[in-house]
Amino acid sequence: MIWKRFRSPSWFEAVLLVLGAVVITFGVTRAHTIKQTLVQHAHLLRWPILETVPLREEYGPQHNSRNIEEWVIRDYFRDRRGGVFLDVGANHYQNESNTYFLETHLGWSGVAIDALEEFAAGYAAHRPRTRFFALFVSDVVDGSAELFVPPQNKLVASASYEFTVGEGAPGKPRQVPMTTLNAILERTGIEKLDLVSMDIELGEPKALAGFAIDRYRPELVCIESHPEVRQVIIDYFIRHGYTIVAKYLRADADNLYFAPIEPRISPTDPGGTSR
Repeated sequence: MIWKRFRSPSWFEAVLLVLGAVVITFGVTRAHTIKQTLVQHAHLLRWPILETVPLREEYGPQHNSRNIEEWVIRDYFRDRRGGVFLDVGANHYQNESNTYFLETHLGWSGVAIDALEEFAAGYAAHRPRTRFFALFVSDVVDGSAELFVPPQNKLVASASYEFTVGEGAPGKPRQVPMTTLNAILERTGIEKLDLVSMDIELGEPKALAGFAIDRYRPELVCIESHPEVRQVIIDYFIRHGYTIVAKYLRADADNLYFAPIEPRISPTDPGGTSR
């Protein structure tokens, strides 16, 4: 998605929508007509601002994630301490990381996975509570995959060359080892996940196919949802008893957030839930 090249995709998207409405509806028009159109479509600019203001006030103004993923995750868990995460497509140990704050400030631990082995050293040096695996995740164990890696923008590395071209950063092919999320989690001995964060540029459906979500039952899943794979992702979570967390639907233009329809019951609160 082209938004990867901008720090604030929701704002940029809204501006494009407004400008597009002006051009399509009126072409080159007089100033007062443009003003009328902007007023007519003001909600497109207003909703991302309104939806993110409470999150910014509570958890901002800074975040390590590319956009507001960190704020959303902190809000959902109410800054709970000591959780367990699975970060798929983790990339750099801190820059644009959805889990850096969780580990360094809230004592979380977990697994980070990225197909690019050059990120391993950063995790080893700065993320002692995270086990990093340089692997490409899919629905096949002990295989290999061709990954297209843009030299100047490794955030959009993808198994689809066309995807990297669409991002304006054509990737160079690289062979990387491939396995499933289930195989990695079995190696770690993790029995339960609180959070799954996934951003692997159209690779999400196959990664989910190799993930026993009913076994690990994460409380929250933050997953990037490009138009090409969005319906497949939504169908997957519906089949497994998850629903979209509507609270964050308009706050984050790139990701969907899913939670179990039947919340996990806390062992210390048999009559209630874990949240």
